[in-house]
Amino acid sequence: MSQNDTIAAIATAPGRAGIGIVRISGSSLTDMSARLVNRRLPPRRAMLADFLDTQGEVIDRGIVLYFPAPHSYTGEDVLELQGHGGPVVLQMLLRRCLELGARLAEPGEFTKRAYLNDKLDLAQAESVADLIDATTAQAARSALRSLQGAFSERIEGLTRALIELRTVVEATLDFPDEEIEFLRRADAEGRLAALRDQLAHVQQASQQGSLLREGMHVVLAGQPNVGKSSLLNRMAGEELAIVTEIPGTTRDAIRQSIDVNGVPAHIIDTAGLRDSSDTVEKLGIARTWAAIGKADLVLLVIDCTAGESASDNAILARLPRSLPCIRVMNKIDLIGRAAALQRTDGATVVWLSAKTGEGIELLRQALLDTVGWRGGGEGLFMARERHLQALAAAQAHLERATQLARQLELFAEELRLTQEALGAITGEYTADDLLGEIFSRFCIGK
Repeated sequence: MSQNDTIAAIATAPGRAGIGIVRISGSSLTDMSARLVNRRLPPRRAMLADFLDTQGEVIDRGIVLYFPAPHSYTGEDVLELQGHGGPVVLQMLLRRCLELGARLAEPGEFTKRAYLNDKLDLAQAESVADLIDATTAQAARSALRSLQGAFSERIEGLTRALIELRTVVEATLDFPDEEIEFLRRADAEGRLAALRDQLAHVQQASQQGSLLREGMHVVLAGQPNVGKSSLLNRMAGEELAIVTEIPGTTRDAIRQSIDVNGVPAHIIDTAGLRDSSDTVEKLGIARTWAAIGKADLVLLVIDCTAGESASDNAILARLPRSLPCIRVMNKIDLIGRAAALQRTDGATVVWLSAKTGEGIELLRQALLDTVGWRGGGEGLFMARERHLQALAAAQAHLERATQLARQLELFAEELRLTQEALGAITGEYTADDLLGEIFSRFCIGK
């Protein structure tokens, strides 16, 4: 496979639809377009045309758009054939493109070419997939901000300030006898402090953006018949789990993604935790503990009519110490208690009724507080785990630079490594294998 190949793919989702799109990108598509639609196409103008097969028979009739390079999504010539959205029709049209010399595009290859042709930086390219995969409106808006360059602009601002400081330091290396006075006049110390402060703000915003992208993984745990499934149904707003008065009804994990004030939450309802001789129930309990091991936080659901028992305390004691836990005191409707959110000695307790819904909003707020959501989502951008790692590496290099400020050669090297870490975010410094991993997770046709 070559970057010079002409590529083609169906760009719309599989299945039946009113409209389907086949996208083609290559270095020169004039001849292909003439054979496909038997006419010369004006740039960036929608034209009604017949799509022709090898014998000149009509495959479909639809809209064709031609975007000549470099004014296209990929930076190459691009053709978009918008026809009827039947799977058979689209496959026939795609097959015709392959007969004319195109090859089937790899996942994410259109966006990869846009990146390689400087139409997008790497952070913007990744946000294309994030926008497609967004599970809440807030996540979609943040992904769009990243696609429009909000995240990249913050990184570029840091990089510009870093380059200015590196210029001062590199110049100072040429005048070792005057280095201290030279750096003082250039306010190198103040510039470094400002850089660290800027980086801290970008890190904070990126952590919030990462939470919007990844969501929080929440496990509902507790003894049988305490109302875990009722709580899942109440939070999801629909009857997902079977609810009965028979203990042990839930045997396997039930997963559901919900929107918690704009933040995706992936809720897992699990089998009740108790000693059991039932083979199937024991497997469900084992899966519960496995899910807890992968969770961001646990909701320990307790029947408040019985109060906290030795079994509840045993579950608490077995939870990983680093795993946040919210105690949910359920069934307040049976004891006439008001909903409440309590925080004492580092523990968070929410009193609610899964049956009536009283206290559910308090639980939602407790979830957001526990995972560190600070709100302000309208100005956020999307961020990935690799972005957080790169920012952490940049922070570490800046801290070492602060410690080595009197050893100019080492100081300069740490500043260079800081810039390299930041450059990995936008793709200025990126290994080919990383590019392959990133774009292979895109859908075909994008």
